[in-house]
Amino acid sequence: MYIRLHSSQTHYNLDEMNVGRAKKTIIVREYQLDIGIVQVFENHMVAIFDEGATLTLERAYQIIGISEIHFRDRNFGYISLRKNSYAIDPTIYSYLRELKHLKAFAVVSIKEIDMHNFKIEKLFYKKAMKFFIDYDNALAWVKRRVRSK
Repeated sequence: MYIRLHSSQTHYNLDEMNVGRAKKTIIVREYQLDIGIVQVFENHMVAIFDEGATLTLERAYQIIGISEIHFRDRNFGYISLRKNSYAIDPTIYSYLRELKHLKAFAVVSIKEIDMHNFKIEKLFYKKAMKFFIDYDNALAWVKRRVRSK
């Protein structure tokens, strides 16, 4: 079973989505995976997956490995920046739950279908997870959660 994350055929202006990065935020490392990009920052990661990709458990292990490289002994957050439609194996969330240093999981999208899918994903994850339509708000929430834990 996969959760299909759809987008309409509409192309969104990223300025209208307000998903741009804060100018002071510096990317520590960027990974180009076969399903998209993972950017690592000081205390969080941002994933942007390709249109039509499928996030399987095997591919999730790549992302978990990246988190282990950069955040092995310190708290961090994860932001899923959903610009494209892709599928997620929901069993991934049971593995993500076990990452003791992952303190915040944010989903950013302006698509209504992503909001509905988020409610299902949250049932599988069962930890601090929040939906945003604005990247800056998601980033602020992730940073607060990482600092406070």
